[in-house]
Amino acid sequence: MYQALPNERFPVPAVDVSKVDPAFWRQEDIDDPTGEPIGSLIVDTSAKYLYHVTAPGRATRYGIGVGRQGFAWSGRAHMAYKREWPRWTPPDAMVARQPELEPYSIANGGMDPGPTNPLGARALYIHQGNVDTLYRLHGTHQPSSIGRAVSSGCIRLLNQDVIHLYDNVRDGSPIVVLEHRTGAAST
Repeated sequence: MYQALPNERFPVPAVDVSKVDPAFWRQEDIDDPTGEPIGSLIVDTSAKYLYHVTAPGRATRYGIGVGRQGFAWSGRAHMAYKREWPRWTPPDAMVARQPELEPYSIANGGMDPGPTNPLGARALYIHQGNVDTLYRLHGTHQPSSIGRAVSSGCIRLLNQDVIHLYDNVRDGSPIVVLEHRTGAAST
């Protein structure tokens, strides 16, 4: 499941699974705890899991990294589109907080795709209505970030997991990001 993917545009190394708690390894064909319709993506930020509802009562569960304190978000949205090996352009607010990112700003064309690009091998772009939230579901080359609150709000998956999700989710799929483990999504 986490072996090297040498035939990718940029070869993806095997995941050092010793850096990922086994609780966050992908689990396929599990009982769906969400009650959401087939095709939905549900992000449980508290538990650090993303569920993709695949059939009545069934889901695939992925371990994720989530937004650190002050960068988390919640609500209902949809996955507007997805990209393989995307270009990364940090939002202006991120560049203002981290001026060293200026070379990758929108004005400078962003960071080329590649093995160290923060979006990893795939990205799924989250919109509310017709508005880009600037949040993404995306890959990472940092396995130790899975199961942690470390990002600027985006949802990180291991590159092998984001490729698996990308191959199994459709544009327009609903996304529900839960604010806390037992509560309903806030909008």
